[in-house]
Amino acid sequence: MIIGVPKEIKEQERRIALVPSAAEQLTKRGHTVLVEKNGGIGSGYPDEEYKKAGAEIVDLAKDVFARADMIVKVKEPLPAEFPLLRKGQILFTYLHLAASKALTDALLKSGVTAIAYETIQIGNRLPLLEPMSEIAGRMSVVMGAYFLAKHNGGSGVLLGGVPGVLPGRVVVIGGGTAGVNAARMATGLGADVTILEVDLERMRFLDITMGSAHTLYSSESHLRELMPNVDLLIGAVLLPGAKAPKLITRAMLKAMKTGSVLVDIAIDQGGCAETSRPTTHLQPIYVEEGVTHYCVANMPAAYARTATQALTNITYRYVELLADLGLDEACKKQPALIGGINTRDGKLTCHAVAEAHGLKYDAPL
Repeated sequence: MIIGVPKEIKEQERRIALVPSAAEQLTKRGHTVLVEKNGGIGSGYPDEEYKKAGAEIVDLAKDVFARADMIVKVKEPLPAEFPLLRKGQILFTYLHLAASKALTDALLKSGVTAIAYETIQIGNRLPLLEPMSEIAGRMSVVMGAYFLAKHNGGSGVLLGGVPGVLPGRVVVIGGGTAGVNAARMATGLGADVTILEVDLERMRFLDITMGSAHTLYSSESHLRELMPNVDLLIGAVLLPGAKAPKLITRAMLKAMKTGSVLVDIAIDQGGCAETSRPTTHLQPIYVEEGVTHYCVANMPAAYARTATQALTNITYRYVELLADLGLDEACKKQPALIGGINTRDGKLTCHAVAEAHGLKYDAPL
C-alpha cells in the first residue's frame, strides 16, 4: 500500500502522523511511505530522518494525496484539502465530525473512507484518543494557572496557595482520561480539587486513587453551587463521537469571580459551555462574563514532539493493520476499527454523527 503523510496545515499545528521509526517499519513490510516536505520539522523530525527510514519526501501536498491509497493525518482536513480526497482512499485521522457539518458534507461528497481515531472504542476505552486526552488534561491546569496570573488578566490566585493562604479551587467536569489528568496536575500543585462525574463506579475509583481530590455527583444544581468560589473550571466532558453537551450555561459563568478561568477541553466536539468557541495557540483566550476562556481546539500541538510520539505509539498498530490487510480484512482482525469508520463511499456510517446533523445512517460494512 502507498501511505501518504501530508504536512498539517491547521494553524499552529506542529504534530505529524508518523514518526520516522514507524515509517521505517512500514517500508520494511513492503509499503511505500510518502511524507510531505518539512512535515515533521515542527515535531523535531527533519526530512533526512524520514529518508533514512526509507520514506520518500514529496514536495507538494496534492501529490501526496494523489498517489496515496491511505492518508494518515493528525487533524481533520481543512477546506483546502477537501478537493484532494477521493473515493476508494482511506483517511485515518482525528475528525470530530459531530462538531462540523461542513466537514461531514465534504467527506461524503468525496466518497473517501474516513476513519476517526476518536470513535475507535474497545470496551469503555477510546485508546486512540487517550494519549491526547492525557496531554490536554495536564495542559489544562498549566494554562489555567498561567492565565490566573494578574498580568495575564486573571484574578491573581496561585493555585497551590502558600502557608497561611488557602489554595485556589479547581473544578473538573468529567472523570475520564482528560479529567483525571487535569485533577492529578491540580492536586500536584496543591490546589483544592473537585471532580464532577455521573458514573458512581468511576467516582469510587477516583475517590480511592486521587488522594486529596473530592468527588461530587455531576448535576446542574451542584455545578451552580460551586461556581461562585471556583478559580479554575475545566470542562472535560466526552460523549464518544457526539457533540459535547452544554453543561455550563452563561448564567453559571456570571456567578464566577471576575478573572477566573475556564479551560474547555471538549472544544473539539463543540465545547461544553454555551460561551465556548474555538481559539488558536496564537490567540488562545477571550473574555466572556468576566471569565477568561481558553478554548484551543488542538491543545496537544503546543507540545508537538511529546504529542507526536504519544499518538504514533498507539496509532501505528492500526496503520500497519490497514496497510497489510486493507480495510475489510483489518476490521475482521480488529473489530474495533468498524466503530472508527465515519464515512464510506458517500455514506455516513457513524450513529452519533448522523444524530448530530440529522442525516441518514448507513452500516459501515
